[in-house]
Amino acid sequence: MKLERGASALVLCAGVALSNGAAAQAQVTEADYARAEKMLSMTTAPLVDHAIQRVKWLDDGHFVYLDNDVNGTRLMRMDVATGQAAPAFDHARMAKALSAVVGKQVDAKRIDKTVQGVTLAGDAYDFSVRGTHYLCDIAKPNCKAKPVAKGQDGDGPGNVSPDGKREAFIRNWNLWVRDLATGKETQLTTDGVKDFGYATNNAGWVHDDSAILVWSPDSSKIATFQQDQRKTSSMTVVSTNVGAPKVETWKYPFVGDKDVTMIERVLIDVPTAKMVRLKMAPDQHRSTQCDDVSCFGGWEDVQWAKDGKSIAFVSSARDHTKATLRTADAATGTVKDIFDESAKNWFESGINAINWRYLSDSNEILWWSQRSNWGHLYLYDLSTGKMKQQVTHGDWNVAEVLRIDPATRTVWFTGVNREAGHHPYHQHLYRVNLDDGAEPVLLSPEDAQHDFVLSPDGKRVVDTYSTTTVAPVSVLRDTNDGKVVQEIAKGDLTRLKASGWVAPEPIVVKARDGKTDLYGQMFKPSNFDPNKKYPIINYIYPGPQVGSVRSYGFLPAHGDNQALAELGFIVVAIDGMGTPYRSKAFHDAYAKNVGDNTLPDQITGMKQLAQRYPFIDLTRVGIWGHSGGGNATGTAMFRYPEFFKVGIAESGNHDNRNYEDDWAEKWQGLLVAGKDGKSNYDDQANQNHAANLKGKLLLMHGMMDDNVPSSSTMLVVDALIKANKDFDLLLLPNARHGYGEYSLYVMRKRWDYFVTNLLGASHPDAYSIKPVR
Repeated sequence: MKLERGASALVLCAGVALSNGAAAQAQVTEADYARAEKMLSMTTAPLVDHAIQRVKWLDDGHFVYLDNDVNGTRLMRMDVATGQAAPAFDHARMAKALSAVVGKQVDAKRIDKTVQGVTLAGDAYDFSVRGTHYLCDIAKPNCKAKPVAKGQDGDGPGNVSPDGKREAFIRNWNLWVRDLATGKETQLTTDGVKDFGYATNNAGWVHDDSAILVWSPDSSKIATFQQDQRKTSSMTVVSTNVGAPKVETWKYPFVGDKDVTMIERVLIDVPTAKMVRLKMAPDQHRSTQCDDVSCFGGWEDVQWAKDGKSIAFVSSARDHTKATLRTADAATGTVKDIFDESAKNWFESGINAINWRYLSDSNEILWWSQRSNWGHLYLYDLSTGKMKQQVTHGDWNVAEVLRIDPATRTVWFTGVNREAGHHPYHQHLYRVNLDDGAEPVLLSPEDAQHDFVLSPDGKRVVDTYSTTTVAPVSVLRDTNDGKVVQEIAKGDLTRLKASGWVAPEPIVVKARDGKTDLYGQMFKPSNFDPNKKYPIINYIYPGPQVGSVRSYGFLPAHGDNQALAELGFIVVAIDGMGTPYRSKAFHDAYAKNVGDNTLPDQITGMKQLAQRYPFIDLTRVGIWGHSGGGNATGTAMFRYPEFFKVGIAESGNHDNRNYEDDWAEKWQGLLVAGKDGKSNYDDQANQNHAANLKGKLLLMHGMMDDNVPSSSTMLVVDALIKANKDFDLLLLPNARHGYGEYSLYVMRKRWDYFVTNLLGASHPDAYSIKPVR
């Protein structure tokens, strides 16, 4: 590649080594890299015994789960009545039976590597294997592929009705249904065309052929939309291959576009194929929680009445500052506005959850709002649109509504920050009555991160709780009083610790305001020497939708944080202000200023840690992150060049004007440009600060990234070249936003770059991180 005269960028393709920016002062050996590799989850996870996973209720009295120990992983079946758990089947015989139909050898000791999901189907188990279902009777055992009604090439995956008899799918931009017993197909819509199709799933960064819709409880009706993208901008990516490249083009709305994706809401009676278009103007392609109309695989902002005669739904403004609760008559399409709520910066209906509920039997809406600075539940009368009462109160958050029992007027939910003296991010289970004004009842008292799987009837819950340093414990609880009915499993870290693994150290520092506590984790080498001075690396994901800490519960590996530490670093992850699960004011800390990226908190936090721990060398600070973390890394290197010396920015959305509209317009606001051409988006653009670079920066991006376009990184590259700055660039020819087959190569390059440029040491030549098969 020939660069412009005077430019000094080093372009790295696969197989080309990074330049050594510092003279080697020490040596990091192959043994050090091998020790680091052993700290990755593919090695550590199998060494954790009895930390159960994939809990799945089969019915009200039985559930299955995966349990692991030195002998391998087994699917266990718990009988709630007896409290006894036993292997769900003879694993050796079942693996042999599955191998015969799957077409590859199934390891009886690691059946979880083959089976992605399991349900009960009469006297057989229904195993999901790479998208195909196999019915395996328990007694023989004997397996056969589950009969499926085959459609045409290009059909989208089916969205199965609640009664399991039909599935809805997209074909040629129209919605169809298929009878699963007979294979008979019925076309429900006829006027769908390219870029104006029904139920299509396209938010820009999401674009697939799954059908976004909501079935009525009796499986007779469908709520969906016709999605208008005829005037929406497009995105194109081009593959790298011999001969003509493969070109992918799809609709991708950008920040500030005059025309963005809109939806026209419709209701369809399935038996008659009659469609009713709601009597309202086209709606924004928005949700009350995430940056897609579908947040968790469904269409959560649309809910049917129990009798299927009406729906309730929420319309969100383009910038998310206003949400309007509406109802619609299924027969006529008549729409009624019930109430709306506005917020200064953005409105959300939950913390990584959509928490409002349509209580059609009582003609009420349960609503979630942070109007008091904390996320709480409010009950509204649908007839009047007036609030009846506030259900929960206080300086804490309802995180996720899990279940409502209309008969007893009881709500079960997870909450954070309510229990005095507990970690503010640890989630607990509560129940509360909608009417009596009483305080919620705590059902999971342990100061730990809890994960819950409720039984179908809601009377029991599998509760798995742990902390960053303490292994998971799984128990069966009564959901009325929280009493432990049965201990299911208790995690054992003996084998993990024997391998040399060490737990991250929980840390607490003050935020930029000098008052607010921030929480995080510190990773030290397993051979840590308190008398040495260690460079510090900040792993960052700045939010606003999530933070840097991957979990406050137990994980055998937090990405490669511990692996990096093994090479001679202190690694920290700090959840700065502007991230969720705390107060609304905390979350709003850098609202409309996404270029903040929590960096003032990261810097002050690391300075406090260096004062507290003399082994931290604050003259050698590194930072890295992916996606939003890549953006933050660029910001760190350009805005705080005296503090951050080495950065690795992976797939960063460096200028959100080059990203899909919904994410940035929610957090930064709508694009406003003055007559001078300047806008409220200028400051957040990393290329506008790139001339300040002083340290060592490695930019990475996948050239087939269909989430964050690679042009975002190229804008920074262009600015750095024009500023005559030295930097490093690694382009991954056919990688998406997640690097796929390139991931282990990228990880090794990350290690090499920090060892060379931050530690000032040499590293093994072309070390190969091997995937665990």
